Amino acid sequence: MMLENLTKPLAATLCLALLWSLEGVIPMFEGRERRGRHDLANLGLGVFNALVVSLLFATATLGITTWAEDVGFGLLNVIELTPWIAALSAVVLFDAWQYVWHRLNHRVPFLWRFHAVHHADADLDASAGLRFHTGEILLSSVARLAVLPLLGMTLGHVLLYETILLPVILFHHSNIRVPESLDRWLRLLIVTPWMHWVHHSDWQPETDSNYSSILSVWDRIFRSFRLRRNPGTIHLGLGLAEPEWRTIRGMMLMPLRSVERSGDPPRGIEEHPSKTG
Repeated sequence: MMLENLTKPLAATLCLALLWSLEGVIPMFEGRERRGRHDLANLGLGVFNALVVSLLFATATLGITTWAEDVGFGLLNVIELTPWIAALSAVVLFDAWQYVWHRLNHRVPFLWRFHAVHHADADLDASAGLRFHTGEILLSSVARLAVLPLLGMTLGHVLLYETILLPVILFHHSNIRVPESLDRWLRLLIVTPWMHWVHHSDWQPETDSNYSSILSVWDRIFRSFRLRRNPGTIHLGLGLAEPEWRTIRGMMLMPLRSVERSGDPPRGIEEHPSKTG
């Protein structure tokens, strides 16, 4: 656990440093001002959430996964699989759960109040991959304690999933002008910026699409895949442009107000010719 506690922050720092540099050179959405202040607020919230999860759930996660493994409880402990197949299955199954949980955060009004903090970022970049309300983090962590033993995941499986998730989620939130041809190939497997920019649109049919975390296949299977022909025309955020909502205090207070998505389509919207890829 000590090694994991050191590895994740180091990996996050390296990924963010690389993406932040690329965002300054080849941004998709230009004209961003005060990048440092914006990113520091997102990072501050992300660090606080990481500390909360470490203090409240690290021991519980270790305990529940160890118990499930010891007593043979859960899907992956019932089915006889080689260690590598079990690890791959754990990543795929938990990623499917992440899709379901993310979709619930958009469908259930109470959950949306917290998740809206993530979507309210009008200056989307890699740091937004860490911008989640603490309430959402607590709720997702509690739900995860139930899902992990049901799937029969070990602590190693959890760490493997999080190791893969971190760079992917930072990448698809990034403000990097990825060539469409490269993005098209990448999104055959993983969630990409062209996919996730659409998810952060303020137009509800687009916001309520592209829920996947790592594997893009879930949006294809459950028909929630959507693209915009020119992602540069996407209006990001939820209309909370006032400086007060960009601070950590403002983000923490945001669930106290109702935040709605736009039901009116943007003018001249032109969707990608293929919604499936």
